[in-house]
Amino acid sequence: MHPSRRSTLLSAALLAAASVTPAASARADDGSPGRGGGRRRITVPGAELQQISRHDDLTTSALAGTAYTDTADWAGLAAKGTRNPTGVPGLQIDGYFPGSSRLNTLHGWNHDAQFVIRLPEDWNGKLVVTGAPGVRKQYAMDMLVSDWVLAQGYAFAATDKGNSGPDFYTDGKRPGDAVAEWNRRTTQLTRAAKEVVAQHYGHPPRRTYMTGISNSGYLTRWQLENHPELYDGGVDWEGPLWRPEGPNLFTFLPTAVARQLGRAGDEDMYAAGFARGSEFLWPYHEKVYWGLTQKTYRAEFDPGYDPDCPGASAGSTVEEILAPCPSDADYDYAARPRALHDAVARVSLTGRIGKPMITVHGTLDALIPIRVQSDLYARMIAEQGRSRLHRYYRIEGGTHVDSLYDTYPDRLRPILPCYRAAFTALTDWVEHHEEPPASGTVARPASGDLVNTGSLT
Repeated sequence: MHPSRRSTLLSAALLAAASVTPAASARADDGSPGRGGGRRRITVPGAELQQISRHDDLTTSALAGTAYTDTADWAGLAAKGTRNPTGVPGLQIDGYFPGSSRLNTLHGWNHDAQFVIRLPEDWNGKLVVTGAPGVRKQYAMDMLVSDWVLAQGYAFAATDKGNSGPDFYTDGKRPGDAVAEWNRRTTQLTRAAKEVVAQHYGHPPRRTYMTGISNSGYLTRWQLENHPELYDGGVDWEGPLWRPEGPNLFTFLPTAVARQLGRAGDEDMYAAGFARGSEFLWPYHEKVYWGLTQKTYRAEFDPGYDPDCPGASAGSTVEEILAPCPSDADYDYAARPRALHDAVARVSLTGRIGKPMITVHGTLDALIPIRVQSDLYARMIAEQGRSRLHRYYRIEGGTHVDSLYDTYPDRLRPILPCYRAAFTALTDWVEHHEEPPASGTVARPASGDLVNTGSLT
C-alpha cells in the first residue's frame, strides 16, 4: 500500500472522534506593519516554500475545517469538555524546509519538513516551540498547546519533525536517520522562528520555551540537553527515553506484544515496567498502540530483523497496520547486533539538561511506562548533577492520551490541566525566580472539574 494511503487510513480513524467547526476567515498577507505605515517582508530563513495569511482568530475554534489546521492531526489527544481560549488575531505562516521525503500530504504539497508559525497581534515578547507527537504532523499540538499559549501572547512554532505518518521509518539512509532528523528539524525551526519573530515584531523573543507531549516531549529533552543556548526552559510531557543500554521502547514493547499474542502473562508485563493498576487500559493499547509502535520503530532502527514484516508496510487495512508482527513477541534487544545499539545511541538522552525543565508523566501510562521511562530519566538528570534544573511531577491516574478519560472517568484524570500548571510554574521559575513545588506525585482529586483544573501539589 502506498504510504499516503496508509496515512489517510489512520487519519480517518482519528478524525472519526473529532468535531469540525465553521471555517475561519483568512486574508493573504506577506508581511507586518513597519514604521511609517509600510510593510516589512517576512521571510522564514531556509524555507523552500512559505505562505502567509492573516486571521481574525488563530485558535482551533476558528481554524478547524480550514486549510490552516488539520482536525485529524490533533484528534484523540484531549478529553471531551476541554475548554480553550478563542479570539486571537494575527498572522500564520505555513511552509516547508528543503527535504527529500514526501510523507506529509497536507496542503497537497506531499513534502516533509512542514512547519507552522503563528504570530499574535498582542505579543508578549516570547516564543513557544514544539513538534509533532507520535507520527502526527505540524498541527498536532494546536489543541493542547497553540490555543492556550497564543491567548497569553506567545508566538508559536511547530514542526512535523521532518517525516511523519506510520511509514516515517522509510525516510533516511541509515538506521535511526528518521528519528535523528526530528531533532535537527526542531533546531532548524527554532532558529528560523526566532528570526521570523524579530522580523515581524522588530526584535527577537526575550524568552524561548520548548515543550511537547510524547515524541515532542523527547524533543524537549534532547533540545535542552544539546542546544540549551536556544531556549530558556522547557516542559516535557511524558517524553520517551532512548538509551543504547536500555530501557527503551525495545525493552518493554516486545513483552506487550507477547502478551497480546498469548505468549506472556501479567507478571511479565510488570517486570517489563508496566504499572500494576493499568490492566484495564491494556486491551485498548493492544488494538491501537503496542503492535504498530514496536514494528515501526523496529523497522526504523533494526530493518533487517524481519523483512517479511517491515513496519506499517505489513498491512493494507487499518486493522492490519495496527496489528503486531508475531516475530516482535520474540524480539530481544540485548541480543541484537551492535549496529542497532549504535543507531539508538545517536538519538539517546543523557540527562545533562542545560536549562530549567519540568517533566509531567501519568502513573498509568500504558504505552510509555513511567517506572522505566520518566522515573529513570529523573535519576539520570540527578546523576548528571542537574537536579537543580529539574522538577518532576508524577500525575496519579494520568495515561498517555487524555481522551481515554472519557471512557474511564472514574479511574483516570486528564494531564492537560497539570501540564498548563507546569508551564506557568516554569515561566515563573525562569522569569521571576519563583521556585516550583518540590518534585513528587500529584494526587488525583476525588471531585471537581478534572478536565479543566489541575495543579502541581
